[in-house]
Amino acid sequence: MSNQPPASPLKYEPSIEKPEDDEAGTIHSLLETLQKINEITFKDGGHGLRSVHAKSHGLLTGELQVFDDLPPVLAQGLFAQSGTYPLLMRFSTVPGDLLDDKVSTPRGVAIKLIGVPGERVDGSEGDTTQDFVMVNGPAFGAKDAKHFLSNLKLVAATTDRSESLKIAFSALARGAEKVVEAFGGKSSAIVALGGQPETHILGDTFYSQVPSLYGPYIAKFSIAPVSPELTVLRDAPVDLHDKPDGLRDAVNAHFAQHGGNWELRVQLCTDLEKMPVEDASVAWPEDESPFIPVARISVPSQPAWNEARAAAMDDGLSFNPWHALAAHRPIGSIMRVRKVVYDVMSKVRARQNRVTIAEPTSLPSL
Repeated sequence: MSNQPPASPLKYEPSIEKPEDDEAGTIHSLLETLQKINEITFKDGGHGLRSVHAKSHGLLTGELQVFDDLPPVLAQGLFAQSGTYPLLMRFSTVPGDLLDDKVSTPRGVAIKLIGVPGERVDGSEGDTTQDFVMVNGPAFGAKDAKHFLSNLKLVAATTDRSESLKIAFSALARGAEKVVEAFGGKSSAIVALGGQPETHILGDTFYSQVPSLYGPYIAKFSIAPVSPELTVLRDAPVDLHDKPDGLRDAVNAHFAQHGGNWELRVQLCTDLEKMPVEDASVAWPEDESPFIPVARISVPSQPAWNEARAAAMDDGLSFNPWHALAAHRPIGSIMRVRKVVYDVMSKVRARQNRVTIAEPTSLPSL
């Protein structure tokens, strides 16, 4: 991996963003679909869950340190100068219901930095947090908000269906994915439908998949494990047999003995044809513009999941890329709809659980 930024990153111009026809209607339909998922799971369990990424597997505290002496093109926004910020990390899986981990779907990580100074995006005034929301694949599962709505309706139709059928289908999907990989490929569609390999979640690399501003430039973000106790878990099998919360058990077991370090990396856009802003299904080619480390995340040994942490972080917080500095404003179709959808759904969840969800000014007591 190169540590040198590309010579000519593109600068953002408002004309780069091209809203879809009836984007407001798409947002309305997304909210209806997400609320349908939420209503089903709330009726079943009596607890307000996220309509996507409902199940957490690790709830961690740590810090992020911005590297010293970044070159000017990388010294933007949060990364303009060295500094250390407390953070919260939430590892999760995609579905909106709490499934046995044998239903093996893509994984996510959400990161919240606290005490970040600077000009804010609209709607985030007065806050001091910067959130990153990532999934363990470089490309989003739909090109834009309308296509994501179609996918989400399929997910909504399976919510509250037989878990045993989902487990069986997931096993078939994993088998199909192994065949694809044997021929040198990888199917994001198969992985999304339940073909995620049964590997340790702490060995995964995660990607923002969709872009944000990076000062005057355009970028995607990634975090990758770098400390030996995490890199050894890359593609390592995890035992999920008769362990419905096996991923959570594995994360707890790791942090009972070890800490871990990740690098936060940035990929700058250099070519809008090869690195589109409005088509989130395209992975930006790393041979054209590599991911470059700009900060390090350090998490010490700690209890990685318990009921107190779930109350504080699952119920008491929302993770939203629009909790952001103006220098890192989210852009593109998927990000634009997230602004409304994430805010509305977090308020629904707060009302159901009779809690207040607000941006923290310090690490919560866990």
